[in-house]
Amino acid sequence: PHAIRLEGDLTLGGLFPVHARGPPGVPCGGIRKEQGIHRLEAMLYALDRVNGDPRLLPNVTLGARILDTCSRDTYALEQALAFVSNFVTAASGTGGQGRCPDGSAPQRDPPERLVGVIGASASSVSIMVAN
Repeated sequence: PHAIRLEGDLTLGGLFPVHARGPPGVPCGGIRKEQGIHRLEAMLYALDRVNGDPRLLPNVTLGARILDTCSRDTYALEQALAFVSNFVTAASGTGGQGRCPDGSAPQRDPPERLVGVIGASASSVSIMVAN
């Protein structure tokens, strides 16, 4: 639920601690302005500048899938799995489970072409996600 998605030909992932660690049983707490929101805005600004200059990446737009880590390594791992879940389902050829009400197979969007991930800001989160 804590995600931003911008369409593009190539997608950059982002993992930022937009929220602080929540109390026990709650993954996310209050907003982290300097360490979370500012970094998120910096990435969006950079993408805007790159996409706005046709000399940098002609005929290619960069998109983004930015996820909130909530300053918690286990929550970040769950979020990062969202980066690869669609790709794994498409690559396996199973297409996932489920049927439409009329009995036909569901139409699924093609997996994102995630080319890299920016973040995370904490070593514990980066190690968890890298594994």
